[in-house]
Amino acid sequence: MTTYTTDSSPLEEPLEPTTCRKSHHPDSIKKDLTTRLNRIEGQIRGIKGMVDKDVYCDDIITQLSATQSALNSVAKVLLDGHLKGCVKERLAAGEDDVLDELLTTVQKLMRK
Repeated sequence: MTTYTTDSSPLEEPLEPTTCRKSHHPDSIKKDLTTRLNRIEGQIRGIKGMVDKDVYCDDIITQLSATQSALNSVAKVLLDGHLKGCVKERLAAGEDDVLDELLTTVQKLMRK
């Protein structure tokens, strides 16, 4: 199980994993994920601005829904790579505990 540490507020800096496991995504996937996440970041800033300007609630909810959909798309890309890369490799290495980890991950995604 990966644990996370931070020296400051989690809102100020991303958490750093304390284990050695890393993903190995091709550069094209990293670029795609970064582009998607930058777009989502912009959507979140836009939603904050809508709240600050007292925009009609239904319009804000519509934007929240679109942002959640975009986040789900990022999760699908990551899950695809995780299954085809990390999980496949660990199973081939005899690490069957990766299946429990995968089930926990899928359950987290299904809560949304």
